Amino acid sequence: MKTRLFASIAAAVMLFASSAAFASSCPKHMKAIDEALKTTELSKADMAKVKGLRAKGEAMHKNGKHDESMKALSEAEKILGIK
Repeated sequence: MKTRLFASIAAAVMLFASSAAFASSCPKHMKAIDEALKTTELSKADMAKVKGLRAKGEAMHKNGKHDESMKALSEAEKILGIK
């Protein structure tokens, strides 16, 4: 019984810690996109798409939807050639 309780508590702590760590990476990706936009030359269509994805990523981050935020930010980074 104690082992099961301990395992449940440990799993909850790990889930919370990983979620918080993932959430804190969104701003780092937004900053990388912002820096790349200063020097990268893109077509008007790609520039609009990157800016839209970046805005969507920030909005999702602010709403606590970090998986969706990272999906949008990753797509923007791919267009910019950020690894």
